[in-house]
Amino acid sequence: MRIGAQNLANEETPQYKIIAVDDEEGIIDSLSVFLERSGYNLVGVTDPVQAIERVRNEHFDLMLLDFIMTPLHGDQVVEEIRKFNKELYILLLTGHKDIAPPLETIKRLDIQGYCEKSDKFDQLLLLIESAIKSIDQMREIKRINNELSDANQKLENAYMESIQTLRYTVEAKDPYTRGHSDRVSEYSVLIGKKMGLSDEELDTLRVGGLFHDIGKIGVPDAILRKPDKLTDDEYSEIKNHPSIGAHILAPAAIFQNIIPIVKHHHEKYDGKGYPSQLKGEEIPLFARIAAVADTFDAMTSKRTYRDELPLERVIEEIERYKGTQFDPNIADVFLDILRNHYDEIQAIRDKYVSNESVLA
Repeated sequence: MRIGAQNLANEETPQYKIIAVDDEEGIIDSLSVFLERSGYNLVGVTDPVQAIERVRNEHFDLMLLDFIMTPLHGDQVVEEIRKFNKELYILLLTGHKDIAPPLETIKRLDIQGYCEKSDKFDQLLLLIESAIKSIDQMREIKRINNELSDANQKLENAYMESIQTLRYTVEAKDPYTRGHSDRVSEYSVLIGKKMGLSDEELDTLRVGGLFHDIGKIGVPDAILRKPDKLTDDEYSEIKNHPSIGAHILAPAAIFQNIIPIVKHHHEKYDGKGYPSQLKGEEIPLFARIAAVADTFDAMTSKRTYRDELPLERVIEEIERYKGTQFDPNIADVFLDILRNHYDEIQAIRDKYVSNESVLA
């Protein structure tokens, strides 16, 4: 009698679903009688091709798989299944140990065990019981991971909301920044798309643009709101905002990818920027992209001491500072957008219509 497996199958635990695949119908019948009598939910299949489709479309916890079959051998079946299902626990059945697949094949296909066929099922039953215990452990690990993932997601959402609140506080302190970060975010993504960056990279640009000026929370209001040209000391205070922003975001793992944007979007290609005087490709790529987007938005925004610059002047300025302030390749990409795809720029500007100006 198989008391251990009987208990596993009948206790108030999740039902285990087993698929047995063997091109001999007699083997399937014997397994079905024995395993179903023990409380397992068994599906028997004699066609290995059909078995692949069953696994593709249904959930199974365990597969009992014959090795020598037609039209596919067991290792070929596993090869197909592993293309779309990495979790299925597979036990391979062989008519004789001399025709079992090589050990390296078993490891490569992640076949968890195999045994020789026999009129008695003792060895197979032990392997099934062991498999069930492993499946239980994997279910528990998955449950714990899901709970941790949910908790981490809630923590990340809470932190993101806190940083968003800080961003809105900066905008409240400095009327010139209203809408600026949103536009810089979208201009950066537009440049990134033209450069062929991946969706993940574009998302980093998007979030980095939104929070690139978060450090202005640490700049005195009097300086942010000053309508006249800043003194050298006041400008030094403003120049602290990238480092302040990086410091604010540093404790949260979710912001690690955007910290280079926040910290280095005021570096210059010739090494004369701040805070680290990085030069050329020492400056992180996303920061070089954000620098172009940030400067463009500053030039095309109205200040108390000047109107927004016309497009022709903006193009002249970007051309003039290629290779000194801006990465020349990124500048060329943006110049192409300005000259040939300005409707995409205008669409972004139209989304954030405001009578307020921007202090970049």
